[in-house]
Amino acid sequence: MNYIIFDLEWNQGAPEEAGKVETLPFEIVEIGAVKLNDSREMISEFSELVKPQVYTQMNYITTRLVHLKMSQLENGKPFKEVMEAFLEWCGEDYVFCTWGNLDLLELQRNMVYYGMEPLSDEPIPFYDIQKMFSLAYEDGKSRRALEYAIDMMGIKKDIPFHRAFADAYYTAKVFDMIEEPEVLEKVSFDTYSIPTSREKEVHITFSNYNKYISRGFKQKSDLLKCKDVTGLRCYKCNRPLKRKLQWYTPNGKHYYAVGSCFRHGLMKSKLRIRRNDSLVYGVRTDKFISKEDMKLIIERKEKAEEAKRNKKNILEE
Repeated sequence: MNYIIFDLEWNQGAPEEAGKVETLPFEIVEIGAVKLNDSREMISEFSELVKPQVYTQMNYITTRLVHLKMSQLENGKPFKEVMEAFLEWCGEDYVFCTWGNLDLLELQRNMVYYGMEPLSDEPIPFYDIQKMFSLAYEDGKSRRALEYAIDMMGIKKDIPFHRAFADAYYTAKVFDMIEEPEVLEKVSFDTYSIPTSREKEVHITFSNYNKYISRGFKQKSDLLKCKDVTGLRCYKCNRPLKRKLQWYTPNGKHYYAVGSCFRHGLMKSKLRIRRNDSLVYGVRTDKFISKEDMKLIIERKEKAEEAKRNKKNILEE
């Protein structure tokens, strides 16, 4: 299997153009990529400019971040032609790798806008090297700029940053230096397309937590009533858990609950509510915790409830 590490540069147009096409907030103007073999050795390169069709002026943010001028893009090829060439170059057996979690989303938005089918009709597994860098070298939560990672790891800067191929090249350099097995197992999922049925839902267990991506529901209330989504089961032995803390939400988007397995102990579940077009879906992570962790969760729940009461009292005054 090969690794396709790619990067995109995109433009959102000058202020008078920005957002003029709701389904295409960002128009791709460059695709750059490197291909690694299963030993993570570079074996091929890809780099193409895309001639803009929607946003024909550079947004000032794009100008500041990307080393491209609109005059250069006039020599680019149509998006569909570049995309077809890119997919042919990718080959058959590969996994995508990116710095961050936006590139696959924006790539598929552009594909659909130009009349192409998205890359898949279900979530796409990929490696988010930005997240993996954080897991390997920092706290697992922070998200750093690519150049920060290059400097921290002492990687030689032999080509300029902020062009698609260069950023893909440096992302590959970072990826090659990550060796921890527990980090390398941490595949991410792009959810431009979400599961269309219960059978296609994502269930994946890593060394220290479990992840679940639900099918879509018309309303959030329907999702929250579904036992597949909110039922608590031990992901190690599949036994129902005894509820220790019922589902609660501090903000209406993230929900938390805790159950207990007589074999494996306390398990915390976090459910994030997301929207995809007209449907809502859930992304749930399950992780075993200590009794001390449980106390902290209860404290946070009590603080959240107190904040809600105070807000309600202020509104009623």
